[in-house]
Amino acid sequence: MAAHYRSFRSSVPGLLLLLQAAFIILFYFFISDGQDFIPAPAYAAFQDVNHMLVFGFGFFFLFLRRYGFSSTGFNLLTIVLGVQCSVLLEDLLTFLLQRQTQGGLRRIAKAVVSMTAVVISTGAVLGKANPVQLIVMAVVELAAFHGSRGINSVFLQAPDNRTMMHVHLFGAYFGLALSSRFSEPSPRSEKSRRTPKSDLFSMLGTLFLWVFWPSFSFVLVAEGRDRAISNTYFALAASTVAAFVLSALTTKDGKFHMTHIQSAVLAGGVAVGYAAHSIEYPWIAMILGLLASLVTILGSYCMQRCLNPALKIHDTSGVHFTFGLPAVLGGLAQVILLVVTLVVLFRLGSLVLTHVGAFCVTISVALITGFITG
Repeated sequence: MAAHYRSFRSSVPGLLLLLQAAFIILFYFFISDGQDFIPAPAYAAFQDVNHMLVFGFGFFFLFLRRYGFSSTGFNLLTIVLGVQCSVLLEDLLTFLLQRQTQGGLRRIAKAVVSMTAVVISTGAVLGKANPVQLIVMAVVELAAFHGSRGINSVFLQAPDNRTMMHVHLFGAYFGLALSSRFSEPSPRSEKSRRTPKSDLFSMLGTLFLWVFWPSFSFVLVAEGRDRAISNTYFALAASTVAAFVLSALTTKDGKFHMTHIQSAVLAGGVAVGYAAHSIEYPWIAMILGLLASLVTILGSYCMQRCLNPALKIHDTSGVHFTFGLPAVLGGLAQVILLVVTLVVLFRLGSLVLTHVGAFCVTISVALITGFITG
């Protein structure tokens, strides 16, 4: 990544050492190790989510010719620093909300899930931000994300697990607002080129994310875990089938376009994340996966040709139509399913407004703080 500071040696190591020293001191005074019993499925799910962040997203964004190390190496650096920061912010939020401190595994699992927002935002500015900017972005974004969760918990009484599932929405729109403050590189620039080798590694990252995605829906759910896994898998399967069909129908030569495949096969997992544990019938999850894939592929045409130039947004990795639009669809589907359920039970009330309000607060905080950070 292009460096906009005088000396890499005098800027990056000093900042890293300063942050790590601060984290160690804060951990010493404020973080105590939890002694909760760790069931094997919970630890396995945590490992899967960790693999998603390190391997999945690391390779998923490895499609630009010049920024392979940035995608994999800087991704790991940002994750290890961000998880430590997120643990501190989560404990601060728990203290302010006067809740019981959670055990070690659940605490770090929530921190890893929170880092998904930062990794998604990194994809929007890939090739345009240097390591110092990425580290600052990670700290600010984590603080903003936990702040939006605190607002939703205090004022809207939104469940904690539901607010954690806003990571895709927050990461996508924070990254979009952030990228609007960066200049767009020339389409003919060597920095914007893709190669068959880089596309192959990017597809490998897509496969990692696809395989481990059901664990993302499972890791923080207290009830309905089996339902969350099955619904997520069926949504992913349906979105994958739709991705290949729509890719062949929308390309000029009638062949599969791997950019479409890489984006759309994951859309079902993003969209079903809000309601994976509460959907009673798998066919609902499958329809949601089909719609998510449709929104992703058609949205890529609209965003790249109409909306992005008008708003001066250069979305390097297409996080808007890969994560943002499916997350919006998932939030809308959650509200519709909730309305249908409550109408049947004659209990339509403030619960629907709570979910709508939490959705609006999340996207508003993401856009405002992302723009200021950019």
